[in-house]
Amino acid sequence: MIGRAAFAAFVIALAMPVAAMATGTQQGLQMMRRWVSADRCMQAAQKAFPDYTAASIAQREAQIKQCLANGNLPPREAIVPGKP
Repeated sequence: MIGRAAFAAFVIALAMPVAAMATGTQQGLQMMRRWVSADRCMQAAQKAFPDYTAASIAQREAQIKQCLANGNLPPREAIVPGKP
């Protein structure tokens, strides 16, 4: 009887940190939402300007910059053609 109770307590103790990590912090959840929003901006720009010409890349970067500004998201470094 005591062995079963001890085993159950041990299993619960192991599961608690996993459950706590799964809920996340408010700051972490907000950061994840911002990443998803920024990814959507980049996907929309890639879909609108799929070519890799200099003009298309410039238009894509302008659209990404505008979308990030409209969503109150942090700016990102622009992609420069030929940069490794």
